[in-house]
Amino acid sequence: MPKYMIEREIPGAGLLTPQDLQAISQKSCNVLNHMGPRIQWLESYVTDDKVYCIYIAPDEATIRAHAEQGGFPAQRVSRIKSVIDPTTAEQN
Repeated sequence: MPKYMIEREIPGAGLLTPQDLQAISQKSCNVLNHMGPRIQWLESYVTDDKVYCIYIAPDEATIRAHAEQGGFPAQRVSRIKSVIDPTTAEQN
């Protein structure tokens, strides 16, 4: 199944407390549980004013349905085509 990166503009995201992040995470998990196993949240990265989330889902529409049901912004949804890291530079 494809992976997606979701860019969520959330002013002040970097100032969210651990309790705020827990509440947001719980809300997301509740929506995911109702949507079924075809969409999975892998992890998220919080910056000053944005949150970048990595999901596995069958399509962008499923990602957007999760965002709508949870009341989360999803300004940009991008399908991840490849993943590279320092080992990519190594010769076999």
